[in-house]
Amino acid sequence: MAGARELPPDEVLVQRLRDRDEETFALVLDTWSGGMLRLAMSFVPTKASAEEAVQDTWLAVIRGIGDFEGRSSLKTWVYRILVRTAKARGTKESRTVPFTSLLPEDEGPTVEASRFRAPGERYAGHWAVGQEPRSWHIPEDHVLRGEVREVIARALDELPPRLRRVITLRDVDGYGSEEVCSLLEISPGNQRVLLHRARALLRLKLEDYLSGVQDVAAGGDDRGLR
Repeated sequence: MAGARELPPDEVLVQRLRDRDEETFALVLDTWSGGMLRLAMSFVPTKASAEEAVQDTWLAVIRGIGDFEGRSSLKTWVYRILVRTAKARGTKESRTVPFTSLLPEDEGPTVEASRFRAPGERYAGHWAVGQEPRSWHIPEDHVLRGEVREVIARALDELPPRLRRVITLRDVDGYGSEEVCSLLEISPGNQRVLLHRARALLRLKLEDYLSGVQDVAAGGDDRGLR
């Protein structure tokens, strides 16, 4: 983002927050709150409730910054507070599901079985003829208008909460697998399954969108005049 300021190293950031530096707090708030809100929304039923969870998290950060020991990054520490806060609010509002059990929505194939060669065929399990993933060329005007980003954002919002939490932390916020497992208190195997399924569902959404884009392009400019 143009004009965005880079955060200082953790040791500097922590000291400034402990000193109640308002400018530093505002900078951290602006930098992290968007990602925190996305994650909080996977635990609670409404955006308003997620915003309250984020606000409560920041209040807890202000009160507890003196106890920060530096065993993790400051951001991870803040996110741990957020997860606890959002989980508690979600439980109170009866909209959160334990991570320890996989529900049916997390099971089954992520790609339709009809797209693969059937058992008994040569190269069984490989892509069937005509069903291979396509190489996509995204028209520049679609990129410039942000349409692809909007498709991805909508697809993220439509994911089941547990899938959305993992892919948001891994692919949006850039956390590693160990950090995600620690933040969400899930096993490495569970994290891999959830991330794989989330990515597969997003690919399907993007595939549907890009197929439509290329079909329109192949039909010529006159299609929109019919």
